[in-house]
Amino acid sequence: MRLLRDNANLVDGVLRDIWQVAGVPDAASLIAVGGYGRGQLFPNSDVDLLILLAEEPDRPTQQRIERLVGLFWDIGLEVGHSVRTLEECAEESARDVTVQTNLLEARLLAGDAGIFERMLEQQRAALDLPAFFIAKRAEQEQRYNRFNDTPYSLEPNCKEGPGGQRDLQTIVWIALASGLGASWESLATEGLITAEECRELSKAERFLQEVRIRLHLLTRRREDRLLFDHQEALAKALGVSATSTRRASEVMMQRYYLVAKKITQLNTLLLQNFATRILPAGLDAPIPIDDRFCKRQNLLDVFDDSLFTHSPDAILDAFLLLERHDELKGMTARTLRALWQCRGRVDAAFRRKPENRKRFLELFQQPQGITHVFRWMNQYGILGRYIPAFGQIVGQMQHDLFHVYTVDQHILQVMRNVRRMTMDEHAHEYPLCTRLISGLDRHWLLYVAALFHDIAKGRGGDHSKLGMGDARRFCEDHGLSADDTDLVEWLVEHHLTMSQIAQKSDLSDPDVIRGFAALVGDERRLTALYLLTHADIRGTSPKVWNGWKAKLLEDLFLTTQRLLRGDTPVQAKGVSERQHEARTRLRFFGLIENVERALWDELDTVYFMRHDIDEIVWHTRMLYYRPSGGDAVVKARPSQIERGLQVMVYAPDSQDLFKRLCGFFSRHGLSILDAKIHTTRHGYALDSFVLLDPAGDENYRDIVPMIEHDLAERLRTNAPIDKPGTGRLSRQVRHFPITPEVTIRPDERGQYYILSVATADRPGLLFDIASVLADNRVDLHTAKIATLGERAEDTFLISGPDLDATSAIVKLEGALLAKV
Repeated sequence: MRLLRDNANLVDGVLRDIWQVAGVPDAASLIAVGGYGRGQLFPNSDVDLLILLAEEPDRPTQQRIERLVGLFWDIGLEVGHSVRTLEECAEESARDVTVQTNLLEARLLAGDAGIFERMLEQQRAALDLPAFFIAKRAEQEQRYNRFNDTPYSLEPNCKEGPGGQRDLQTIVWIALASGLGASWESLATEGLITAEECRELSKAERFLQEVRIRLHLLTRRREDRLLFDHQEALAKALGVSATSTRRASEVMMQRYYLVAKKITQLNTLLLQNFATRILPAGLDAPIPIDDRFCKRQNLLDVFDDSLFTHSPDAILDAFLLLERHDELKGMTARTLRALWQCRGRVDAAFRRKPENRKRFLELFQQPQGITHVFRWMNQYGILGRYIPAFGQIVGQMQHDLFHVYTVDQHILQVMRNVRRMTMDEHAHEYPLCTRLISGLDRHWLLYVAALFHDIAKGRGGDHSKLGMGDARRFCEDHGLSADDTDLVEWLVEHHLTMSQIAQKSDLSDPDVIRGFAALVGDERRLTALYLLTHADIRGTSPKVWNGWKAKLLEDLFLTTQRLLRGDTPVQAKGVSERQHEARTRLRFFGLIENVERALWDELDTVYFMRHDIDEIVWHTRMLYYRPSGGDAVVKARPSQIERGLQVMVYAPDSQDLFKRLCGFFSRHGLSILDAKIHTTRHGYALDSFVLLDPAGDENYRDIVPMIEHDLAERLRTNAPIDKPGTGRLSRQVRHFPITPEVTIRPDERGQYYILSVATADRPGLLFDIASVLADNRVDLHTAKIATLGERAEDTFLISGPDLDATSAIVKLEGALLAKV
């Protein structure tokens, strides 16, 4: 691109002029390396330089070089420089493949041409091409791992991410090392790519260059991430317009994803072609698999390049073979090329053929390879052609502030999570899931449900309802039994239900469990929904899933399972078993028999239904000798489930207690992850909190004494309520704001009211909610704190003397909306 070349040429001239006046000795060279050595310089990129010396510099030479570098910085250049002798260059290059790579594109700017040529000869002689290729391929794999192996994150890195500029540069570096030139045309001449692929690579490269140039100019710094902050302005700068249903940024980002997809395809193809030329072939003779396919170097290959043209049915056979032969690590370059060119043969007639429907269904039923195969099918356009509804959500963004992937990538992540439950090597991650899926009849139906659970996103309306129609048609077309069809359709319809109940409802309420049990109906549906929900939440974002969400889901599953097996709600919660186990554990701590009775007599059944055995034992040990009267008791400990802090507060109850606690925790930079609010029979609050430092900086064990002493002291002296620290909304929330929602409705028994608040998460949010409740004389009984990425969806069980009046509820809703 001309701007990149002109920018590099301008800097070339400036550097040469400074070199001339700096008085550097004749036996030295100023060399451009890295991207700048390529003769391309982005507006705010570093200027990478090597000052090459024939021998170790003396003191005057060192001073001149320091003055030279200082002049570079003084005129405003962002310089990345190194000073090396020829010998040091050789040593560093042998030790670090990054140095070796930078020198591949070295370009002399000024100084001694002879020493520059000696350095080039030295590099060529030392280059071990197979080792270099293997290192660059491994480097790319590690880079992909940092970005979760996908270009489809909502804020991708257009330089380093999969499908970004680094993928193209990796190809160029290997081509240079192989002596094949540095242009796409030269690779086409060598037969590594076709003329059409050459044009596609050039077009994709120009698009990425323009995106990155515009990004640098918009941000006025070196910025390679397509952050939400910049996407709308970037779309405008690129001349992209909004449509009637999508923002300009969404149109632009879908275009970016398609380009990234094309680059990853061609990168895979070229790396395979390079490997064929560079690496020792070994036994290169093809090993037949059947009369159409063979194995070549552990890759699936076709005997005939035109196979998919005259036999489109073989397209699905190719993917089935990958699943059935675990030694196959992918497809050869010519097979991938043939597959891509023939993707259009997957049409309505192809989809109607019974044998193709049978093949497609078999893809879900294999014992291995499912994750990789469905990713490859999406990558090469087959999945979206076979299921047109899936094709509509490829590259579609989700602006709900907790999904960090496009819709298609999220669906594939969920399928991957289901698959990991079946693998022995991942059994330690979630043992219950592994045990349940091993006993689930036809567990492959979960893959089908995962494929369809979000397939109707972006159509308008309830995507769960729309998606269940797609799922039913698929199941009926593919000959699934009525029971299996009903299960898949039901899972798609209710894929959000279990998560909502676990995170927003009071699981100690028997009516909640009864209602959920009535909805699921039997253990097969319960197990399938639990596993799908588990996989779905984990597939949204690494920040959304945590051990507390896992525990809530598991508690709901186990309680409902026992209820379906005939227990009463109290039995299903295991109250008697919990009390018995708690007493047994108390004996291990040296507490005499019945020492817990005084405290437990003040606790009702709801307490034992709401708290697990470990919490009951901890509370009892801390409180058994002071069940009534006395100062506030505050105890804290590192979380028993995952990183975080558990805090117990036992104090005379008051309407502003929750507000006071929220203020204290917020002032110390701690977020409330979970809260269990309980009032004893004699009017004491026994409240339990799970706290987390959002920044991840706290050593929780170190702050336990501070929390225990300071909070107890503030409660004892009735000190003024702490005001939470101020904070800013996140970038995502600023660009995709959430309209706050507040609803208050009576529970099924009419005893309490359920308050639901959905809004953007921010520091001090809970304090503001607690302030409104206290000001309106509302008592809080439970708090379910659910933070989904940047979105807070909190649910509270409340009561109050005025809430029977509609006007009081309207007033309370209005006050909350004004605060959140």
